[in-house]
Amino acid sequence: MSELNIYGVYIPIFLLQAIVVYILLKLINILTDRWAEQGWIALPSIFNLCVYIVLLWGIHSLYVVYVS
Repeated sequence: MSELNIYGVYIPIFLLQAIVVYILLKLINILTDRWAEQGWIALPSIFNLCVYIVLLWGIHSLYVVYVS
């Protein structure tokens, strides 16, 4: 893993990836919240956690393949 140095403060790349994924998750939640209200998603909190983990895995793999 690598890190970013901004004025002497080291920021892990994984933290930046997690923030990007959180923003993507909030955008995806606009669609999936309607599905949860209609009953298509039984356990919305577990569903959101799984979506977050899958998105984080995808963003991190893209980083590993194309940047590292």
